[in-house]
Amino acid sequence: MSPITFKSFTLAVLLQAGILAFSPVASAQAPGRGAGAVMDIGDQPGLVASEDDEAQLEPAFRRQPVYFRTTEKPGTIVIHTNERFLYLVQGDNRALRYGIGVGRDGFQWGGLKEIVRKAEWPDWTPPAEMIQRQPYLPRFMAGGPGNPMGARALYIGGTVYRIHGTNQPQTIGYAVSSGCFRLVNSDIIDLYGRVPVGTKVVVRQQATL
Repeated sequence: MSPITFKSFTLAVLLQAGILAFSPVASAQAPGRGAGAVMDIGDQPGLVASEDDEAQLEPAFRRQPVYFRTTEKPGTIVIHTNERFLYLVQGDNRALRYGIGVGRDGFQWGGLKEIVRKAEWPDWTPPAEMIQRQPYLPRFMAGGPGNPMGARALYIGGTVYRIHGTNQPQTIGYAVSSGCFRLVNSDIIDLYGRVPVGTKVVVRQQATL
């Protein structure tokens, strides 16, 4: 069975079991998938994304250079939760923009932080509060293609949250997580190679006008 066929079959099983539910809500702020779009999917171990994960994204959510007015220094990560975008500031009012999945209702947050650690193919140990909400989750999963953390992780200091990859590219553009920010694996690999430990992270729930 091909990766795409296997993923489609697995998603169908999850939908039938009621574990996976789509509830998109239209909004002009997030192209294709609005700021109110929700996919209460949690983290699903075992699914394996296809190699061409970026091709599964709507054009607006694909990595691209954009005009971005900011006073932040080049190299800063700015996350607009409401827009479903992560910006890597380049300077001269330019940035690299990545489509992301964000925390679902009740799990969104904002603030000024920094990257304190980086990891390739990170292990996953769901925190106790996540296990309580989703008791079917494993207590530990080694890094790899079936791990919900994806190919890379950037750990955000002073929090339990990360900017990480995902084995579910169809969740990009939705409020899906328990507070982490997820990118398709090809994008998190690109971002991982561009930012060092100590990178400033600005998380905004509303876009600056």
